[in-house]
Amino acid sequence: MNTPMVWSIMLYAIPLLFLMGAGANSRKVNWGVAKWVTQMALAISTIFALLVVLGKVSLTDVHSVAWLNPSTSSLVMLVLISFIALVNVRFSEKYMSGNAEEEERYVRWLMLSLGAVTLVVISNHLLVFMVAWIAISIGLHQLLVFYPQRQRAVLAAYKKFIFARLAEISLFSAILLLHKDTGSWLISDVYTAMSQATELNGLQEAAAILLALTALIKCAQLPLHGWLIQVVESPTPVSALLHAGIINLGGFLMILFAPLMIQSAIAQWLLLIVGGLTTVVAALIMMTKISVKVRLAWSTMSQMGLMLVECGLGLYELALLHLVAHSCYKAYAFLNSGSEVESDLKRRLALPKMPRAPQWISSFLIASGFVLGMIWVFDISAPYSPWLLLGIAMMILVAERDSRLQRGGLFGVLSMALILVAAYSLQKYGAGLVVQSLPDAVGLWGDIWMSALFITFMALYWILKYWPEHPKVMHFRVALYAGFYLDEWVTRVSLKFFPKRLPVRFNPKQLQIAAREMIQ
Repeated sequence: MNTPMVWSIMLYAIPLLFLMGAGANSRKVNWGVAKWVTQMALAISTIFALLVVLGKVSLTDVHSVAWLNPSTSSLVMLVLISFIALVNVRFSEKYMSGNAEEEERYVRWLMLSLGAVTLVVISNHLLVFMVAWIAISIGLHQLLVFYPQRQRAVLAAYKKFIFARLAEISLFSAILLLHKDTGSWLISDVYTAMSQATELNGLQEAAAILLALTALIKCAQLPLHGWLIQVVESPTPVSALLHAGIINLGGFLMILFAPLMIQSAIAQWLLLIVGGLTTVVAALIMMTKISVKVRLAWSTMSQMGLMLVECGLGLYELALLHLVAHSCYKAYAFLNSGSEVESDLKRRLALPKMPRAPQWISSFLIASGFVLGMIWVFDISAPYSPWLLLGIAMMILVAERDSRLQRGGLFGVLSMALILVAAYSLQKYGAGLVVQSLPDAVGLWGDIWMSALFITFMALYWILKYWPEHPKVMHFRVALYAGFYLDEWVTRVSLKFFPKRLPVRFNPKQLQIAAREMIQ
């Protein structure tokens, strides 16, 4: 048997391993099998990725076997998902202990969801890709309604179910259009055809717009975002899996079809407008929240918006780097959310001092000098709005570093900035491994739009920080806290067209009567 065939079988073994793990937990919980499955998946994906990097295995050879699509981005995603799966299963074993029946149900749907995600990542057939995409939604829905007695969780899962069907209709329509245009069901053939196209025809343009809509819905962008905030009532490892390994599949979809997306001005502007507004609005709303899981959910919305903006600007290599970094951070943040009480006490003991004008001026000079220096040294070309955002973030970190527990943190801030820039530069120079260089359809105006949004965010950030007691600012803060009531409107419309009976809560009066009887 030749080497490409062997590695093709090994890659297909990963989703089959997760399916086997689900079968092993169909009647009785078996955490040992679940952990073994995730360990094997991580080992296979990591070894294969290392062999590709070392030049021992050719992606082109494996690409020609069966329905596999082991591109650079697919391999990165496969290793990432396998790693998150291993961490999640180990955490879940202790988190879910106590009820064997619930554990069995949880592990079964977790394994099925992970198997579907890995199949989406490695599939080269559009129909297989579509079936696996639907399977992810079905498995995730079962995990989101894990506690069926919780009204908010059930309502959120129901809205997610509706929006997922809309995304699937959009994705399937795009697949049919691409098949009609290229005459092939293989993603690699679509990729090649779009890379060679100089101008999109009507079918290709419509497919790009539908794919952009699919990504926006999948990434919970405004105004279809409320379910992501409310599903925090599901088990913590489910939230970690959702925010670290599933919600970002919209970004992976854009990277997968990058040669098509980057030539469609309408699709790119759709990503820039919706994703850009979500990035800024969600980040501002997060400032008004207290619950750590709710803050993380709004943060995910903002980060997903920024990732789609990067795709809209044609920076697919940066979007892949962002996807990996965000997944690792969110998995850690959710699984570590139980230690938030201790962290909150530390923050209360060391309230940061509000920076004064000299501190802001010095931080501005440091951040702008650093960013401009990097642009000059590496001869970086447009778009420049991501560098503007990096400068704003660095300026805020430098200006607000001064607190009793964080004194002298400037070195840490600069070190982190250097690491981020080095990682971006490395990814930029390897951009040809992710997507071929193609002209950007939005050009200068897209860069100007995002720069204006980032500057607006900085201005509103200052206003909320320095004038919190101004009447207009207080009204604005209330509107932010309510999310501008967008989710309430979407919920009413959703329930009007798709009514849903929610679980009945306990009657408080009955509880009070029972309490009085106990006292007597």
